[in-house]
Amino acid sequence: MTSSPVKSHNKITNFRIISFAAVIGIVFLIFILRLFSYQIINGDVYVALAVENRLREVSLAPTRGVIFDRNGIVLARNVASYNVVVTAANLPDDQGAIQDIIRSLSEYIDVPVSQSEISQENPFVPCVSDHGISQIIEYGEQSAPYRDVKIACNIEQVKALIIQEKTMDWPGISLEIETVRDYPTGSLTASLIGFLGPISSLEEEYYTDRGFVTNRDKIGYAGLERFFESILSGKPGKRVVEVDVGGQIIRDAVPVIAPLPGQNIYTTIDTRLQQAAESILLGEINGWNAYLGDLRITSGVVIAMNPQTGEILAMVSYPTYENNRMARVIPAYYYEQLNADVRNPLLNQAVGAELPAGSVFKLSTALGALNEGVVTPEQVITTPPEIQLANKYTPNDPGNSKTYVDWKDEGFGELDFIGGISNSSNVYFYQLGGGDAEELGTGIPGEVPEGLGICRLGTYARALGYGDYLGIELPDEADGIIPDPKWKRIAHGENWSTGDTYITSVGQGFVTASPLQILMSAATIANDGKLMQPTVIKQIADAEGETVLPFKPEMKWDVTVDPIIDIYSDPTSAGGCEAKLTGETTTVEPWVIEKIQEGMRAVVTQGTLEDIFENVGIAVAGKTGTAEYCDTFANEKGLCIPGSWPSHAWSLAYAPYDNPEIAVVAFAYNGGEGASVAGPIVRLTIEAYFELKTIDSRAYLP
Repeated sequence: MTSSPVKSHNKITNFRIISFAAVIGIVFLIFILRLFSYQIINGDVYVALAVENRLREVSLAPTRGVIFDRNGIVLARNVASYNVVVTAANLPDDQGAIQDIIRSLSEYIDVPVSQSEISQENPFVPCVSDHGISQIIEYGEQSAPYRDVKIACNIEQVKALIIQEKTMDWPGISLEIETVRDYPTGSLTASLIGFLGPISSLEEEYYTDRGFVTNRDKIGYAGLERFFESILSGKPGKRVVEVDVGGQIIRDAVPVIAPLPGQNIYTTIDTRLQQAAESILLGEINGWNAYLGDLRITSGVVIAMNPQTGEILAMVSYPTYENNRMARVIPAYYYEQLNADVRNPLLNQAVGAELPAGSVFKLSTALGALNEGVVTPEQVITTPPEIQLANKYTPNDPGNSKTYVDWKDEGFGELDFIGGISNSSNVYFYQLGGGDAEELGTGIPGEVPEGLGICRLGTYARALGYGDYLGIELPDEADGIIPDPKWKRIAHGENWSTGDTYITSVGQGFVTASPLQILMSAATIANDGKLMQPTVIKQIADAEGETVLPFKPEMKWDVTVDPIIDIYSDPTSAGGCEAKLTGETTTVEPWVIEKIQEGMRAVVTQGTLEDIFENVGIAVAGKTGTAEYCDTFANEKGLCIPGSWPSHAWSLAYAPYDNPEIAVVAFAYNGGEGASVAGPIVRLTIEAYFELKTIDSRAYLP
C-alpha cells in the first residue's frame, strides 16, 4: 500500500504573519515608550504624585492666648470641650454589633439613632446639622473611614467621663477633647473683648496659607479678639504623615513642627471698677426710666481713664451682648436679634458711636478763643436769654435774622470767662465762636467784634483729640466730624453760613464725636495740655509669662509745646476760610490751660455740677453737656418735634484737681439734662475708684 503526501490546508500567508507581528511590535513599542515617559522623562513628576498620595500634611492647632485685666483677672481663656467622635474603620464588622453601639450611645447624648438622611440639599455639618448617629457613621464610612467624624459636640463633663469608660466596649467610638473660648466676665467686658467666629470665605485663602483650617479654627470678630488676632492666634504646627491607600496613618514621615502658642494680653481694665461703673450706669438708667414711667434712656456709656498715662481703667457700653453665647457656634437667631436692635449692641459705643457733643465741646471753643485773644479772662460779656444773629451764606449776603437761645430761660446776665464755662452759657459761647451781631443791634456792640471762626475753632478742637482716630487698640473706633466749609459743600452741597459757626461753637449742628474723644478733650486739659495715647493694653506676654511688650505711657502731643496749624478765616466772609490757609503754627499758652482748669473747677464748686458733687471729699473739676439730636430711632418714636428736640446727657470730670489720676465721661442716650442724669454716674464712678484705691492700699499694709 502506497501513501500519498497530505496536502496542507493552511492558507495564512507570510504577509499576514508579518503584519500581525508588526502590530504586536508596535503595541510593545508604545508600552515601552510610555514606560520610558513614566520612568525617565516624567519620572520626577510621578514620583512626586506618588509621594503626595502617600504623604499627608496635618495642621496642628495652636493654643490661643489668654486675655487678663490689669490685676490678672481672666477675661478670655481656653476651656476643654468634649466631643463624641466615630472612626468608621475601627467599628466592628458585624452590623448587629454596630447597631448595639449606636443604641447604647444614643442614650447618653442628645442625638437620635436615626434621623434625616445626608444629601446635597441636607449636607452633614459637624455639630450643626440635624442627622442621626446611623447617618453620621455611614457618612464616615464613605468619606473618611480613618478620620474622626463628630457625632455630638460640647457634651457635659459628667457624660463625657461616662462615655470615656464605655468606649472600651464601643470600638470605633472615642472622646475628643478640644479647646473653646470662654469669657468669665461675659457681657461685662464683651464690647471690649469681642468674640470668635468661623473663618469666612473672604478670608479663607489668607488663613489657609498660614496653616489654619477653616472648619476647625476660629478668628476674632470684634474687640481685642479681632484687633490682636495675629498675636492671640499663634502659629499652627505641622505634621507630615505617611498613609496607606485607605487613608490610615502609618507613621510620621518627618519630624513634627510644634504649634506656636498665642501671646497673652494684659489689659489696663480694672474689672472691679468696670463692674461698679456698669452697675452705676444701669442703676441710673433704670431709675430714671422707672421715674418717668417710660423707656426713655435706651443706651449709655461710661469710660474711666488715667489722664496722665492714657490707660483706660473702665469702658462700659450699654446695651451689650453675651459673648459666651458665641464661643462655640454663633446662633443665627441671636446674631440676627442683635443686628436688628436699633441700639446696635454689637458696637462698642464708647469708641464707635458718633454723637452730637453738645456743651462738653465748649472746652474747645474756650481754648481757642482765649488763646487767640478773642476774649480775655476778665472780660465781661452780656448774655441775655436769647440773641439775634445774622445768618449769612456769602460775604455780601445781608443775612436773615435768626434767634439763638440760651438754656436758661432768664439768661445769665454778665459773665467773665470762668463764669461762661461754669454756667455753660450758650449765648456766651455763640459770641466767642462767631462774634456778636452789631449790625442787628441785638448783641452788645464791640464786646466780641470778631469771633474765633470755624477754621480756628476746628484747629483747636483737633488739638484736643476731635475729628480723627485716636489710635486705641479697638477695631470699631470712629473719627467723628469737625465740620468746615469744604466739608459742608462736599457732604451737603451747600455753602457754610455764619449760623453754622454759632451752633458749632456749642457742639451742635454738624459736630459729632465719640465718648472717648470727648473724654480725651477733658483729659488733655486736666493733664496740662498733654494728650496721651489712649490704650487698653498694659502688657503683652508670651506663653511662659515673660513680658514681650511692656506698657509705656506715650504722649501724642503737648499743645503748649508742639505747634498746631493755625488757620485764620476772614471775619467778613461767611465761610470761605480754606482760602485763607496761612500755614502758620501756634501753641497754646500754659496760662490758657490753667484758666480752663479753673473754669472746670468752678463748674463743680458753683456751676452746673455744684449740687451733684456736694460733700465730695475730693477736689473735682468737670463739665456738663446737653446735646439736642434727631436720629432715626428718635424720629420713629415721634420725639423730633421742631423747636423741642430730645437731648442726650453728657458729663465729664477729673480728680484730684491738682494732680488728676482719673477722668470719667458718662453718656445717656435721650437722657435730657446732662448734670442731673449723667452727673451722678460720673460722681459715683470717681468715688468707686478712690474706694478701690483705699482697699488696695490697705491690702499692702503690714
